[in-house]
Amino acid sequence: MDVETAPKPNAAPDAGRPLRVLAIANQKGGVGKTTTAINLGTALAAVGESVLLIDSDPQGNASTGLGVGRAARKVTMYDVYMGDKTLDEAAIQTVLPGLDLAASDPDLSGLEMELAASPRRSYRLRDALSALRATGKYSYVLIDCPPSLNLLTVNAMTGADAVFVPLQTEFFALEGLTQLMRTIELVRGSLNPALEIQGVVLTMYDRRNSLSEQVARDVREHFGDTVYDTVIPRNVRVSEAPSFGKPVLIYDLKCAGSQAYLQLAREVVRRERERREAKKN
Repeated sequence: MDVETAPKPNAAPDAGRPLRVLAIANQKGGVGKTTTAINLGTALAAVGESVLLIDSDPQGNASTGLGVGRAARKVTMYDVYMGDKTLDEAAIQTVLPGLDLAASDPDLSGLEMELAASPRRSYRLRDALSALRATGKYSYVLIDCPPSLNLLTVNAMTGADAVFVPLQTEFFALEGLTQLMRTIELVRGSLNPALEIQGVVLTMYDRRNSLSEQVARDVREHFGDTVYDTVIPRNVRVSEAPSFGKPVLIYDLKCAGSQAYLQLAREVVRRERERREAKKN
């Protein structure tokens, strides 16, 4: 991966604003990344936060999972990355009040080649987020990253305050986590020195499976308090919801998956409040 050198006077994303930008990332596929982006965004909106979900994956699963079809995507993240539109112009109101979406576009798959010779190619999203921060419109921005290390992932981590890591409770998921930590260190070293790990959330957890318990124990031993207390259980209703173009909280509010994401949202908000208080002191 070719990275640029961060400019010295403005090495980190804008600080001190109430907006918190989280890149939801894991370089291993199938860990519940997009599912977490959709449902955490929905749950945060449900508990009173104002949220923008950025679908920065060319597959567009987050957009589809929120019921936003191709025809409704008049302005997309491709337009934002190319500098033709702002994030505010790309934001689409979803069925849930408080949750907006900046939709994906298949053209994002060719973005790396299109911007190969462009200046500040790794800062396109950060520049767009700087304008959005000034509006005070949102309290959280969640960026659904592709499951690979490419220009879209680099842009997300360069523009984010922190990385939010969904981790499936299976053995091979730990290998993906190791790769992700290397990527975060790389971005910290050259593009965004202030990048933090927001937290690790265990997904697809099966209490009947001893391996799930073992992986959870190993992750907590290694990452300590960085791992959220809330775990997302393996739940058929969570798996079904995207096929209906709905977050699971709208598809079936009472199911175990919905309740877990609501609990996670409350924990995210509480930890964020504690983080801000600690910085003041």
